[in-house]
Amino acid sequence: MTNPVIHFEIGGRDLGRLTSFYSELFGWQLQPAGPEYALVPAGADGVGLGGGLMQTGDAMPPYVTVYVAVDDLRTMLDRAVGLGAKTVVEPTEIPGVGWFAMFTDPDGNLIGLMHQQPEAGT
Repeated sequence: MTNPVIHFEIGGRDLGRLTSFYSELFGWQLQPAGPEYALVPAGADGVGLGGGLMQTGDAMPPYVTVYVAVDDLRTMLDRAVGLGAKTVVEPTEIPGVGWFAMFTDPDGNLIGLMHQQPEAGT
């Protein structure tokens, strides 16, 4: 697979309610990553995919999405738009992590793109 899914995200209006719900339901050991975000670690022994829970603002409804790794964020976002997607979030930096963007596919599904910052020494 050339562009793997590397992260999932669940967004909702109340981060406290989301973290309580998913912690109790699945036993997730959530890690705070800012006032509006909590990280969900991947499962033990590399089984499962890590993700995050995000508090949304009034302008963004609750959502579930996946992030796909890409080498060239702008090119891939433009390609998606050329195929019928609509840009939701323009390329945006996450300091120390990389860059992300989001689009909706022709059926309205929200998809994220991620260009990760190279790790030190690579």
